[in-house]
Amino acid sequence: MLRRRRLPHLHVLGEPVFVTFRLYNSLPPHRAFPPSNLTSGEAFATMDRLLDQARSGPIFLREPAIAQEVLRSIETGAELGHYRMHAWVIMPNHVHLLFTPCVNVSKLLGALKAASAKRANLLLRRTGQPFWQDESYDHLVRNGEEFRRIQRYIEYNRAPRRVETQRVRGPHQEVIGYAWIANERRSLATDCAEAS
Repeated sequence: MLRRRRLPHLHVLGEPVFVTFRLYNSLPPHRAFPPSNLTSGEAFATMDRLLDQARSGPIFLREPAIAQEVLRSIETGAELGHYRMHAWVIMPNHVHLLFTPCVNVSKLLGALKAASAKRANLLLRRTGQPFWQDESYDHLVRNGEEFRRIQRYIEYNRAPRRVETQRVRGPHQEVIGYAWIANERRSLATDCAEAS
């Protein structure tokens, strides 16, 4: 299914998707935009570097209680059978997910972001303020080599930082996840068929 907002979104149920979403206003306001001749992957890498190097903007996900709420929403989606989680990382101002969807991706991301935003804003004592940026970056994974490259990218994303990690093993494969928090080992992997 092809959906378009500012960016095109191509989703196929049962095919892995790499998704990145970020906190509202997390990119510097006067940043230089990448040249228009970049591929979408190159433009994503440029924006991801800006997020990683951000010197301003919200970094709510660095707070363990907030990151835990985001992780709880990620886990809930996997437990409900909305997706099979392969890898994830929660950074101070954005989240990367690699999963295989079992339901409509736009709806599952909307639910994940809405639930985590509501609980995070309660913890932050904020009302009426956006938590997540509306638009998410997503990429339909084309093959096994690209899948492994994205999985390594997610794993690398936590390497230069002092973070506590979580590696969990699912019933069918290892799920790799990293966050700014430590928690017990839990499986996030389910098959779409198991959830039905």
